Amino acid sequence: MAYSVKKRHRGAIVFCDTRIQDGVREHFLMMGTKGGDQDRLFYSFNIDKHVPADHLLRRIDRFLDLSELRRHLEPFYSHTGRPSIDPELMIRMLLVGYCFGIRSERRLCEEIHLNLAYRWFCRLGLEDGVPEHSTFSKNRHGRFRDSDAFRHVFETVLQRCIGEGLVEGEGFAIDASVIQADASRGSGFRGCELASRKLDGEQATRAVREYLQGVDEEASRRREADRRSISATDPAAEWTCAPGGPAFFAYSTNYLVDVRAGVIVDVEATSAHRNREVDATRTMIERTEERFALKPKRSIGDMAYGAGPMLGWLVDTKQIEPHIPVWDKSERTDGSISSSEFVWDEAADEYRCPEGRPLRREWRAYSNPRTHITKAETIIYRSRAADCANCPLKSRCCPNTQIRKIARSVYEAARNVARTVARTRHYRQSRRARKKVEMLFAHLKRILKLDRLRLRGPERRPRRVPARSHCAKSATHGEVPRYPATPAVRRSRLVRAGREQRAEGRQERNPIGLIRCGGLRQQPSDRSDP
Repeated sequence: MAYSVKKRHRGAIVFCDTRIQDGVREHFLMMGTKGGDQDRLFYSFNIDKHVPADHLLRRIDRFLDLSELRRHLEPFYSHTGRPSIDPELMIRMLLVGYCFGIRSERRLCEEIHLNLAYRWFCRLGLEDGVPEHSTFSKNRHGRFRDSDAFRHVFETVLQRCIGEGLVEGEGFAIDASVIQADASRGSGFRGCELASRKLDGEQATRAVREYLQGVDEEASRRREADRRSISATDPAAEWTCAPGGPAFFAYSTNYLVDVRAGVIVDVEATSAHRNREVDATRTMIERTEERFALKPKRSIGDMAYGAGPMLGWLVDTKQIEPHIPVWDKSERTDGSISSSEFVWDEAADEYRCPEGRPLRREWRAYSNPRTHITKAETIIYRSRAADCANCPLKSRCCPNTQIRKIARSVYEAARNVARTVARTRHYRQSRRARKKVEMLFAHLKRILKLDRLRLRGPERRPRRVPARSHCAKSATHGEVPRYPATPAVRRSRLVRAGREQRAEGRQERNPIGLIRCGGLRQQPSDRSDP
């Protein structure tokens, strides 16, 4: 069938007859086309209607309350000059970056500019401008650090979790994870060279200046000259090979986690040194008790926390049951008799060897009483040479010395409490519950991508450090995906926690999975930091 079809040929309109199939003609005529070229003069647009009801940011926004943030930061803003960027806007932008793995602050600003859901969460309209990326660096090294703003956000989210019944406070698990510092291996020098290095020159960076101001050899229980390697760019970072493999400069992020729902109740950043990590545990437990009136009945940790001083502090000072394996190197592997085969007599204050001979701290009376406590906080118990000379077990007990010595820790009573607890059913349950901390560290590094810090150096004022700021923010995201309060990114964990609650007959709702991490991590800013 023939039809007359209008065509354009070299600018002129011509009509020609074309034979086409009826079905093709029908399809040709029914093909939709865009309307006219005239743009609309007015538009009606509501961002809220274009954000899906099940979007992650909707779940977070429902439980995120930053109303107190402005009051907390008010003393750090001037009463004159131009209005600054809203601090709540910057915190919300950082949360978006953490939830969706946007590491660069430049890219974060671009994504928020383009994404409607991000704009909605940040309370930005279509025509509102997005702050420059340098705003984050300026505030991070200024009022955010001076005011400890990220810890305030973390504790605000944690308080909401406590109010929702997600924190029980019966058992706390403690652990630390190593995070690589922003310092290359090639920047290191031996500690003995520290005196000859002129680190305090005019060209010293902020990280170096803060390190020199905060060196405390007494607190760290070692001299800086004894360190194996010190980074010239970030001297506070510790040289470690703890994860296995080549050594590198690193910090540690320490988590204190409530084992009921895996909620992070406190976070602290330290150098990657065991003494600092143990000290951070004491700081976190005391701070949680002071600020939230939460004191656990049991503390769960690995053997790194099983040294005598730590166990003594938990048992004698805080009356907390230690579900921690004891750090004990007294067992012998060469077939000789170990100290565990000697019997302790509390009333006589002496040991008894397998042959029934005593080992005492002193064999004669002194005019001036002595404690016999060594620098290692131990008391040495010795046998008598006459008893050991004719003993049939001497070849297995002390073949290379005349007498047998046993070093007893001054915290041995607390160590025995931990050994007794380790034989109970509740201890085995605590071992399984401790895995919740490892899951949080996995989330921190694999989801939030915080396997390497983007800032350098600790700020030595109380509880403030770029590393601490990183961990506090990531922890907030841990509770708000890992810092105080919003674990939205941890959906699977929330589902699992809900199943456990229902299995126990607790029909409680887990609002957003409010908490799961431990510190709002700082976004990887394009560092304009000196």
